[in-house]
Amino acid sequence: MSEPLALVMIPGLACTRALFAAQREALAAHRPVVVARVDGGDSMAAMAGAILASAPPRFHLAGLSMGGYIALEILRQAPERVARLCLMDSSARPDTPDKTALRQAALAEVEAGRYMQMSAENVALSVAASRADDHALRAAILDMARATGAGLWRRQMRAIMGRPDSRPDLPAIRARTLVLVGDEDRLTPPEHAREMAAAIPDARLEVIADCGHMSSMERPGAVSRLLADWLT
Repeated sequence: MSEPLALVMIPGLACTRALFAAQREALAAHRPVVVARVDGGDSMAAMAGAILASAPPRFHLAGLSMGGYIALEILRQAPERVARLCLMDSSARPDTPDKTALRQAALAEVEAGRYMQMSAENVALSVAASRADDHALRAAILDMARATGAGLWRRQMRAIMGRPDSRPDLPAIRARTLVLVGDEDRLTPPEHAREMAAAIPDARLEVIADCGHMSSMERPGAVSRLLADWLT
């Protein structure tokens, strides 16, 4: 019997492997689970290329937020290597001018030495209303931001701002695809997930109740169960 394919998971902006701690624990008994590094350049193409260089010849792929943007770039570069795809709280759209302006303002804040202050202020946007006072979750998100650091965050942000429109590529995806999103995701809202699921052939859409953008940490059990089913 052949060994099961590895699952490569790609974290989002200012996130580390801690983003997927619960999923690694839940899924690793049945297959290798690898959290990719996202420090391989300041463009989607460069980061995807770096992940492909260290990934197995064929693998399953899951990415959250920026990780989803990178996953779509991996599909452009090497679609034959991806067996199954999961896009988590992500989008195929490029930035709008308004979104770019907000990102430029955030870059200015970081240049002014306010990286951690800005990170703390943005936590509320990243989680469901019911988790706004969850101090353990807030601390875990800020620990990831601190570990990422302002320098890498700037490179990641530039890559996000320069990402292409992936919507024209969605109908060509042949990997078995799961699209999941929190119903209170304000950063990549459910309409973006529905758009991707409608365009990718035979994709499955799951909307997680009482959940914001950080689905893997906010609702770890639900996300782990959905991933386990997707991999079966």
